[in-house]
Amino acid sequence: MENYCNVYVRDWWRKDSNGRKVPYPGAPRQYLARHVTEADARTIAREYNEAHNPGWRSRKAEFEQA
Repeated sequence: MENYCNVYVRDWWRKDSNGRKVPYPGAPRQYLARHVTEADARTIAREYNEAHNPGWRSRKAEFEQA
């Protein structure tokens, strides 16, 4: 049985009210693909991460099982 995944982008860091860099565990997710195979999810995430600079927020593509 095939596992299906959702691929999304989110920030790992944010700035607090004092301007300090802090973890952002509840960051909103922007979905790139939904209900794709795990192999496709890995490819989509890898290609996104190779094509985009994560910046200080460490914005990266990830995937989760659907």
